[in-house]
Amino acid sequence: MKDERLKVLVTCEHGGNKIPPEYATAFKQARRILSSHRGYDIGALDLFNRFSQIADFSLVSTTSRLVVELNRSLLHPKLFSEFMQPLSTAQAEQVLLEHYYPYREKILKQVTEWVGQGFQVLHLSVHSFAPELNGKVRKADLGLLYDPKREREQFFAARWRQQLQLVQPAIKIRYNYPTKGTSDGFLTQLRRSFPKAQYAGVELEVNQKFPEGVPEEWSALQEHLTNSFNKAI
Repeated sequence: MKDERLKVLVTCEHGGNKIPPEYATAFKQARRILSSHRGYDIGALDLFNRFSQIADFSLVSTTSRLVVELNRSLLHPKLFSEFMQPLSTAQAEQVLLEHYYPYREKILKQVTEWVGQGFQVLHLSVHSFAPELNGKVRKADLGLLYDPKREREQFFAARWRQQLQLVQPAIKIRYNYPTKGTSDGFLTQLRRSFPKAQYAGVELEVNQKFPEGVPEEWSALQEHLTNSFNKAI
């Protein structure tokens, strides 16, 4: 049974590859890229839909990350993709006002409200990664990203991994892979806003070979992930 003092937040920053009509012309020649891992996190929306059923609050974006990268800070060089260049300062600000700020502010508002009510928050951010990038094969099935300096995040990641491997012992799970949990991202910002006793954020990264593989195996993995998450909390 979940601790009554705990609230679970589930988000998905790269759930789809939709392009707003006003930017369609810029992406006219980018159909193949939009359907690749660059356009969105393949399979992440499936996972989000599963996890959102056990969340106290959930939010997903289905606008392509190539319009604006919701999981990067405002100063990140890849906040906007090459397809959105060149944007004037006014145009860039409009994109942020329509897509970037509303998404982040909804989540920030919810966490602030819960913390103010005395709850602890566990934030799961759902992602997926390409099996191969720049000619290099990624050697993991799942990644659990967290900040090693925040004990609650480290403990939960270890507990979740333990629960998952009880039912799928052969699955290869790596910590802070394929990127580090402390890299530039939305959870990194939230950690700066809330003490570790109030907020814990973990990112789930799933190898896209599963959603692009056998449907029955993908469905089974999703079930194992949500069941083990439930047991871990």
